[in-house]
Order: sequence, then C-alpha cells, then structure tokens
Amino acid sequence: MGDGQVCDAVTDTANAIAQMEIRGAVAIADATAAALRDQATQSSAADAATLQAELRAAARRLHDTRPTAVSLPNTLRYVLNSMDGDTVEAVRTAVVSAVAEFRDRLDRAQTDLGAVGASRLSTGDTVMTHCHSTDVLACIVTAVNQGTELSAIVKETRPRKQGHMTARRLDELGVPVTFIVDSAAHSYLDETDHVFVGADTITADGSVVNKIGTAGLAASARERGVDVVVAAQTLKLDPETLSGGRVDIEHRDVGEVLSGELSQEFDSVDVANPAFDRTPARHVDAIVTERGQFPPESIVMLMRELYGPEPGRPWEA
Repeated sequence: MGDGQVCDAVTDTANAIAQMEIRGAVAIADATAAALRDQATQSSAADAATLQAELRAAARRLHDTRPTAVSLPNTLRYVLNSMDGDTVEAVRTAVVSAVAEFRDRLDRAQTDLGAVGASRLSTGDTVMTHCHSTDVLACIVTAVNQGTELSAIVKETRPRKQGHMTARRLDELGVPVTFIVDSAAHSYLDETDHVFVGADTITADGSVVNKIGTAGLAASARERGVDVVVAAQTLKLDPETLSGGRVDIEHRDVGEVLSGELSQEFDSVDVANPAFDRTPARHVDAIVTERGQFPPESIVMLMRELYGPEPGRPWEA
C-alpha cells in the first residue's frame, strides 16, 4: 500500500457496513475501530502527517456508509482524537492502543448495560421486541441467567426481517417466543409488560432514532400503559445534536421492499424505504445504558459529561 491510500481492510469494512453484512451499532463500532487499526499498521506513510491524513481519509470512507448510525462517528472520534505524534511509529502506536482500549470498553459496556436492564424484569414478565438489538438481548440474557423466567413477543421487522435473528437467539436461551408480523403488535400489547427496543441514535432532547416502526410501537404502547425501555450504550448518544445538529434518516435500496418480478410490476409506483424513524422522548419511559438508567429528558446531561459541549469532526480536519 502506497502513501495516501486507504487499505483494503477499510474498503472491505466500509462495503460490509453499507451492505448490512455488518449490522448493529456495536458490531459497526467494533469493525470500524479494527479497520482504523489496520490502516495504521499497514500504512507505508513516510511521515506522521501523511499517516494522519490517511487515517482521516479512511475515517471519511467509513463514515459515509451509514449516516444514521451514530456509533460509527463516535468510534471515529475516539480513535482519531488519539492520533498525536511526531513520527509514524508514535502515531501508529497511539492508534493501536486507542483501538484496543476502545474495544475493551465496548465489551464491558454491554455486560454492564445488561445488568442495569435486567433489573427492570421480573419472573412472569413478557417482553415485546422490535428489530434485533444486542443491547436488548444483553438485558434479557442477564435476567435469564439470574433465574428470571420470561416470555417474549418478537416482531418480524420488515423489510429485512431482523426479528428472525432475535427470535432464534431467544429460543436458544429457552425463552418462549411468540413471533408476529409487524402489523399485529398493537393487538398483542395487552399481553405485554415491557417493550424493549435498541437505538441507533439518541439525541440531546431524549428522542430515539431506531429501526422504522419503533415510533409507532412506542406510541401504541404509551396509549396502552406499557413501559417502553430503550437499551443503548452511551456510544449511541449523538453529541452533534447538542448544538442543534440534525439526524439524517437513511433511505435504503427499494429492492429490499420490492424485488425481482414485483419491482417490474410496480415500476410506475414510487417506493420508499426509510430505515429508521424518530420516537419522541415523551413516549419513552427509560433509557438503559452501561452507566445506569435515565429518564430521556436527562440524557443531555450525560451527553455533555461524556463528549463535552463541542465534540468536533476530526475526520474533516
């Protein structure tokens, strides 16, 4: 690899994230950190400034893959803010060390979050889930391991049907699962004690950006008096919203909705495929993180504590 080039590992990781071969905020963060480490270790840059420019270019390539998944830019901030040094070796060592520390924190965060979320669950409870969230699973796994007997209602979550993954994992844990189509959720809320969902982004006002369908589910649950719990590591807090930054909602390929012969049959019909929606804070009871659980309205204080008032975008420097 010559000076100024982005290494193959970065390109491969960016493609895998864009195509959702790597999915979920934690998996995206982990893969992003590893790709930056590979950029640092494989570079043949002649000086520190060139290596730093390569790392910023690699970060931009990764950043552009998933505009809504805030875990990705937060990972970039963590790693790029460490890349000080006057020599190539000093920058390389700093980045490798930062990535190792970041991935270790990532591992511990989910365990800690699971313990916090499990405290909200009691034997006999039924949990409804939407999409596939490893943070939600951490809460349920911890509760089950503590001897809490639960059942689950799992939404299919079209168009990519991530609910299939959740249903399989819960079945492996021995949790009785009722698998439903998305449009049946309202009918099953009377049998539900808690709605547990993940998040791709949490904004400074406590709003939650998550898989499309979350907002409707939360509003329906609120009307039925069912708790809505968001399980999300602090990595998913969006510090850019502290200064009024807007969260872009990703629209994915319409082929996920209509493909093959169907796409030809509906060729004169406009098809929309938004990947996420925004749930307002008033429809959320609690946000569970590795640092404890918070009312959504107070999440801004945690955000300021972790990221400061002006987080910056070091990949654009």
